[in-house]
Amino acid sequence: MKNYKLLMLTTLIISGCSICYELIISAVSSYLVGDSTLQYSVTIGLYMSAMGLGSYLSKYLKKNLFDWFVVVEIGVGVIGGVSSLLLFMANLYLETYQLVMYAEIIVIGTFVGLEIPILTRIIENDEENLRVTLSSIFSFDYIGGLVGSIAFPLLLLPQLGYFATAFLTGTMNLVAAMLIIYKFTNRIKKAKTFKLVTAVLFVVMLCGMLFSENLSSSIEGGLYRDKVILSEQTKYQHIVMTKHRDDLRLYIDGNIQFSSMDEYRYHEALVHVPMSKAENKDNVLVLGGGDGLAVRELLKYEDTRITLVDLDEEMIKLCTENKNITALNENALENDRLTIVTQDAYKFLEDNQQLFDVILVDLPDPNNESLNKLYTNIFYRLCSNSLTEDGILTVQSTSPYYATKAFWCINETLESEGFFVKPYHLQVPAFGDWGFNMASKKELDDEFDITVETRYLNNDNVAALFSFGKDEKIENVEINRLSKPALIQYYSDAVRNWE
Repeated sequence: MKNYKLLMLTTLIISGCSICYELIISAVSSYLVGDSTLQYSVTIGLYMSAMGLGSYLSKYLKKNLFDWFVVVEIGVGVIGGVSSLLLFMANLYLETYQLVMYAEIIVIGTFVGLEIPILTRIIENDEENLRVTLSSIFSFDYIGGLVGSIAFPLLLLPQLGYFATAFLTGTMNLVAAMLIIYKFTNRIKKAKTFKLVTAVLFVVMLCGMLFSENLSSSIEGGLYRDKVILSEQTKYQHIVMTKHRDDLRLYIDGNIQFSSMDEYRYHEALVHVPMSKAENKDNVLVLGGGDGLAVRELLKYEDTRITLVDLDEEMIKLCTENKNITALNENALENDRLTIVTQDAYKFLEDNQQLFDVILVDLPDPNNESLNKLYTNIFYRLCSNSLTEDGILTVQSTSPYYATKAFWCINETLESEGFFVKPYHLQVPAFGDWGFNMASKKELDDEFDITVETRYLNNDNVAALFSFGKDEKIENVEINRLSKPALIQYYSDAVRNWE
């Protein structure tokens, strides 16, 4: 059995790589296309089916099993290694992105499905203690899957990004092939050819890893309208900053967060409309808003103290140190009246004991399950528990024109928790028609008094924000419940319709 310890190690490697390929394809497709539930579901289902196909096809491989095993590892390594690159290229230059995605899943899954049956037959032919050896193979297979599933989100993706992670995973498959080639040279008919091929491909994959930043910059240059001046993968999200003349733009997972040319419109509406209605302004909570732009507006109120809760510490660091952004947020994140908490907003509200006069929910759009949770009835219930009796809650609520059902779903969900809700919207050129929902435990009147310096809002135009056209209204939308997330489907449908 000692002759097959290397095969056990190989099993561990290839299993970890297999899980990583599934996660890479799912994550890239979620980033490029959206609707992460659909992308992960399709990837897993199609991948498992392809593995079944590979297992079925293995019965036709009757001779030269070591040679076939090496071929499979080389195939998986090459296709898996360039998987991220191919998906990004397909998104840029082809209209049939899904076909490339499906082809990758099927080919990689089929190769992966061949691996364990081939190993099993090798052992079946040569190993006396088949029962013990097979149990060891499946144990290492499952352990490798666990290692891959943990390493990808916690280590590989945050540290390396999509391209380098795929190239590294492909390199590991080539390493597995090399181990087999050099350990069992006398049992591989084309050992010399395989040694040369794996060595060349190994160098290619290493070059891919080394130059992944260059590839990323080149690819992202095609994804974004303006020049990419920063690209950073954090533990939670992919941040991209672009600049064209005086227009600085920040994107999170491909979705624009602000344009320096018009962000003041968005942030003045988010901040000053509820602040003008708040009886007290002493303590304000901002959920999200790690760019510091909402905080900049809040600091115009001299006696207001602010608590900012944002999940991503790297986002806070970027917007505190990057000169392009600090010039825009006026170094708001370093102000003495600001307390920064790096925590999930949902968890913060669950543990919070303080009451706030105003709560501003400045989170990204609900385009995945983790964000959708922060737009549910339970989340708004938690907001209510942290709000004073006279307090105001305002939620950024997507576009009432482009995502009408999503906007009014947020409105209805707030009302379902006993809030009196006043929806409003305005034109933000970078976003289009953008909406908010202002909620209170008491009914609010229609009088507004903007007392701070602004660039867009004034007492004459604020009332117009609460008027909606007939094509921006809709009825009979579901409440976004934690147990039944309707909003993410409304939002995904809107994205697909407008694309």
